Amino acid sequence: MKNKISQAIVNLGLAFSQAASPSDSISENAQLLVQAAEDSFFKNPWFTRGNVLKCYSAWGVALTPEKIEEFTSRYHKNQGDHNTKTIGIISAGNIPFVGLHDILCCLFSGHRALIKLSGRDADLTSLIINILEQLEPSLKGMVTIAEDRLTQFDAIIATGSNNSSRYFEYYFAKYPHIIRKNRNGVALLNGNESKEELALLGNDIYQYFGLGCRNVAKIFVPKGYNLATLFEAIEPWNGIINHSKYANNYSYNRALWLIDLAPHLDTGFMLFRRDTSFVSPIATLFYEEYEELEQIIQFLNLNIEQLQCVVSNIEQVPIRVNFGQTQQPELWDFADGVDTMKFLETI
Repeated sequence: MKNKISQAIVNLGLAFSQAASPSDSISENAQLLVQAAEDSFFKNPWFTRGNVLKCYSAWGVALTPEKIEEFTSRYHKNQGDHNTKTIGIISAGNIPFVGLHDILCCLFSGHRALIKLSGRDADLTSLIINILEQLEPSLKGMVTIAEDRLTQFDAIIATGSNNSSRYFEYYFAKYPHIIRKNRNGVALLNGNESKEELALLGNDIYQYFGLGCRNVAKIFVPKGYNLATLFEAIEPWNGIINHSKYANNYSYNRALWLIDLAPHLDTGFMLFRRDTSFVSPIATLFYEEYEELEQIIQFLNLNIEQLQCVVSNIEQVPIRVNFGQTQQPELWDFADGVDTMKFLETI
């Protein structure tokens, strides 16, 4: 690929892939990533070695030369075609590298990124910035980490909760902006799923302990569906209860629901409850029954702004992803369905 920045990002993808399956012959950058995965748990217990390596694997799959070319070719502006602007980025820290896609979009579009990192993800993202600068020295200064509040920027991309988004919308109203709120994944089952598909649904529910905006927090099932079928398929995830923070959330929610006499099902590592909300607490999963498939698809379409993705094998489902793929997004799978690259082209 002719573009030096794109080539540096391809090489970053190679380092990710090597670090995800480490061997004796990996690059120096991959070795740094492996060590970072080892250290991450001690700085943020939610970032276990296994979850960080899974994140490396997903990024390695996404950052191939072919996929980067396919992604960037969709847009008209390349580096040098316009004035470089500074894009402020406020990043969440719920899963590893959650702000990396915004950083890469800035680099692909020729803009500088000024990023305010979450303390939960600061070390990992700082390492990626250093690796990119080492791979391509011209990138030095293109991504800057803000130690205090963001100042001197031309546009903003902010990710947070529904509460913080109100603050963002007020504070950044005069700037071009993308403000992201709470969203999550759901699954729509029809009762004809294979055992393999239901087992893959376990990945969509449990990977990153369910903390990602693409994790499944609720399932819709046909009336009379036997949840024991799902429980059997996700049983291999029972070891998740050995993680102290996850177990604390499980115990807390279990006690709360018992005190409230809230009807629920308990697998010993996750709690299930019938609920109309899209968002369930950590270590719990909400479910809701439906009678007519067409009606539930229409319901999902009406509420699409609350959803990040829908896991299903039903083709008519909006923002559909296959089982086991929620945490394997492509570069063009933009958060909240807002095309970051098109936004950056307008700055």
